[in-house]
Amino acid sequence: MQRFRLAPGSPEFSAIAFGTWRLIRHGTEASASDLLSLLHTCLDAGITTIDTAEIYGTYRVEERIGDALQLDPSLRTRFEFITKAGIYAPCEFHPERRTSFYNTSASRLVRSAEKSLRFLGLETLDLFLVHRPDWFTHPEDTAAGLNQLLQSGKARSVGVSNYTPSQFDALSRFMDQPLVTNQIEFSPFHCDPIFDGSLDQCFARGIRPMAWSPTGGGRLFREDDEAARRFRHTAASLSAKYGGATDDQLCCAWILSHPSSPQVISGTTRADRLAQFARGASMTLEREDWYALTEAARGSRIP
Repeated sequence: MQRFRLAPGSPEFSAIAFGTWRLIRHGTEASASDLLSLLHTCLDAGITTIDTAEIYGTYRVEERIGDALQLDPSLRTRFEFITKAGIYAPCEFHPERRTSFYNTSASRLVRSAEKSLRFLGLETLDLFLVHRPDWFTHPEDTAAGLNQLLQSGKARSVGVSNYTPSQFDALSRFMDQPLVTNQIEFSPFHCDPIFDGSLDQCFARGIRPMAWSPTGGGRLFREDDEAARRFRHTAASLSAKYGGATDDQLCCAWILSHPSSPQVISGTTRADRLAQFARGASMTLEREDWYALTEAARGSRIP
């Protein structure tokens, strides 16, 4: 699988990352041994990047990943680790919280990153992201926390998630070194970054975005979703041309073929689908085919 830097000087990452937000969901969670097996599936598929977040699984996923890594400590040097912080919600660990809120103040981000390192059993994070813009914190305060993590060596690189271009610019104004990425929702079913300036900003700054929800949060597989049906119909007509590619492989290829060259964050925790999805990273769509799939998902002709 292709590997690349999100920005000059950043660590290298695999073109597809293993997204872990579904590891604990609806009262179910994978055991440490099951998760270890899934990590080996990732390596077999060329996926060497793990994307997680403090809040995933109501603040338990990072610890579960750490449990799996304890079963095979050698894996810590075979993966790149990305985590996010800044979202705080009522939960069993914090019953005193009355409402969900954002907090990207310097002290909070540093404490959250240190907790993530402890849970994961790491000394440094390859990439630390601010999970959501905080409307109640000055960007200079947020930047102070990110700068501290970089200076202390607790993060090799830093970036943001779900930021608008203007929010990205405001935070960048106070950074000692450039932000390396913006993790945004991007798929054939969510093309907003093409039109809202997010991807244009990536071009201008020479950085690669990260794309979450690559199948539209599972929309691709829904029978009652008209956009998904149109996409699948067009994908079926293109499948043979791309070596029998499946719908989700073509969906992955659609994202990776965009000239902003995003990193794709896979959301599945099924080993078979993860391995299948990863094969989409080897495909580059031709221009007309990319536009055909775009037209199908959007439900309107290219003007």
